[in-house]
Amino acid sequence: MMNPQNLDPTPGEVPLSFDTTEADFEAQVLELSMQVPVLLDCWAPWCGPCRQLGPVLEKVVKAYGGRFVLAKLNTDEAPQISAALRIRSIPLVVLFIGGRPVDQFMGALPEGQVKAFLDKHLPADVVDAEAEQVFGPLDAAAALMAAGELEQAQALLDSIPAAERDDEHARLLKRLAMAREQPTGNADELAARIAANPRDFEARFALAALLAHAGDFNAAFDQLLDVVLRDKAEGKPDREKARLQLVQWFDVCPDPAVVSRGRRYLGMYLN
Repeated sequence: MMNPQNLDPTPGEVPLSFDTTEADFEAQVLELSMQVPVLLDCWAPWCGPCRQLGPVLEKVVKAYGGRFVLAKLNTDEAPQISAALRIRSIPLVVLFIGGRPVDQFMGALPEGQVKAFLDKHLPADVVDAEAEQVFGPLDAAAALMAAGELEQAQALLDSIPAAERDDEHARLLKRLAMAREQPTGNADELAARIAANPRDFEARFALAALLAHAGDFNAAFDQLLDVVLRDKAEGKPDREKARLQLVQWFDVCPDPAVVSRGRRYLGMYLN
C-alpha cells in the first residue's frame, strides 16, 4: 500500500520517491510498475537542468498522493539501462506502467507541463499497444534485457509478426542469446595474467567474453583489438579469431559510438 502523506514510508510500504540502480531496476521499476505507475527520472550530478527538474518532480509526486511513484536513476552509474533506453540527453523522464515504458519527455519542464504529461495516463489503464506506439516493442525488449528479464524479452520478440522483423530484431535476438551464455573465468585473475604477459591471448579472449557479457563492450573490444595488434605468429590465427569475434560483437553492442570506435581501430590495426 502507498503512503500518500510524505516520502517516509512506514514498514512494508513503498515510498513515493526513491533512488534506483541497475541492480534493483527490475524490482523497483519494472515489477513495481505492475502495481503502480513508476515515473523514472534519468539524471546525473553534473546536469544543471536535472537539478531544476528534480524538485518539481518531488513536488508533483507528493501532490498526486500515491497515484504514481518517482524512481531516480543516476545515468552515470547505469550504463546498461541508459543504453537500453537509448538515452542521448538528460534530463529524460520515462513513465512505466504494466512493466513497460509508455511515454517520456525530455528537459526541465515546468510543473504544469509535468502534470499535463501525467494526466494523459493517470489513473486510466494503459494497454500494451500504447507502449509499443511510443517506444516500440524492440525498445521495450531491450529494456527488459537490461533489467535481466530475458524470458519476457524473448516473449516480446517472439510476438512480433515475421513480416515486421528487421535487422534490429535480429540484433536483439543475438544479444539475448549472448546474455544466456555465461562465460567462465575470473576477471581479476585473467587481468593479472595479461599484466604479466600481454601476449597471453587465451586470457584476453576469456576476459573479453566476461566483459562483453557484463555489457562493457568498450573494454571487451580493447582486449580483442590488442590481440589484433600483437599477434605476429605465422598466419596470425589469433588475429583472425579476434577480428571475427569483433565483427560478431559489433552487431550486438547497443552503443553506436562504441561500435564506431571499435571499427575504426580495427581498420587501423589491420592496415
